[in-house]
Amino acid sequence: MGLGGKKRGGIGACRLPTADAVGYYLAAPFRGYKNGVFFGGQNMTKARKVFAVPPLPVRPAFKRAFLDFERGIRMGNLEPHERITQIIKYHLVTRHRQDFIIDKWGRGVYWQWICWVVRANREAKPISGGYNFSCAKFFISLERDERELEAGLQIERAALRRGRRGPADEVYAEEDWDFFRLVKGLRKRTPLAAELARLIGLEGFTAHVGGSGSGSRTFRGRRWGGAAAVRRACETIPDDAWGWFQLYYPIPEKELDAMDGSEIVDTILAIFGEVTPAMNLVMQGAFLSAAPKP
Repeated sequence: MGLGGKKRGGIGACRLPTADAVGYYLAAPFRGYKNGVFFGGQNMTKARKVFAVPPLPVRPAFKRAFLDFERGIRMGNLEPHERITQIIKYHLVTRHRQDFIIDKWGRGVYWQWICWVVRANREAKPISGGYNFSCAKFFISLERDERELEAGLQIERAALRRGRRGPADEVYAEEDWDFFRLVKGLRKRTPLAAELARLIGLEGFTAHVGGSGSGSRTFRGRRWGGAAAVRRACETIPDDAWGWFQLYYPIPEKELDAMDGSEIVDTILAIFGEVTPAMNLVMQGAFLSAAPKP
C-alpha cells in the first residue's frame, strides 16, 4: 500500500469544522505498562467524566515535532487546532457522520496511545455501553523501542467473570464486547478473514495479539498464518487477564522525518480508511462509511 510518506489531499484545504465536530476527552484510567511506565490502579472505571472540547477555530496545524519517541505524543500546551486528537476527530466525523469519543493512555503533556471510539457503537451495547473498553476503536501509538508510529484498529477483552468475585466496579468482559465478535469472525472464508488476508498479506499491515498475563503473537507478511492462527492466539489469552488485538500499519521514524504534519495526519486517516471494513464487521453494526462521502 505504501502509505508512509505519501501525501494525500484534503487536509491542507479543509473547511472550518461544523458544530457537530466537538471533541470529547474521556478520563478513563488504564492499567498496564507502556514504554516501561505503569498506568492506572485497581479501579479501572473510576473518574469517568466527559469534558467537551470546542471545535477547531482555524486550519489544523499539527507538526512532526509533536511526535517525540522519548516522551510520547505531545498534547499539552497546544491549541485545539494543533492537537492530533481534534484534527483526526474532525475528519472522522466529516467522513462518517458519526460522533467519536477520544480516549487516551498517558499523563500530562505527552500521551503514549490515543484512540477514537464510535459513540453509536458504544451506545448500542445493551450491557457494556458505559465504557470504551468493550468497543473496537481506531488508535495511534508511538512505539519507543521499534521507533515507529503505529495506526490502525484495536479491540480489547477484559478478564472473564467465570464466577469470580472482584470489586463491585471491576470491569469484566461481557457477551456484547466486540472482541467476541472478532473471534467469531476469525474463520476461513469469512468476510473478516478476507479483510485480514488483504491487509496483512498484501498491504503491509501487522496483526498483534497480546495479554497482560500471557505472551504475544505477531502476524505479518504473505505467510502470516491465516485467520485461524489469529483466532487461536486470541483464545489463549488467560481468563483472568486482559488481552487485545491490534491491526496496524507501522510508520518508521525515518519516514515520519520525511513528512510534514499534514502528511502524517493524511497517512493516519488513510490507514483508518483501510481498516474501516474490518471495524464494521466487529461492531454492533456497520456504523462507518466504506468510502468518503462527497
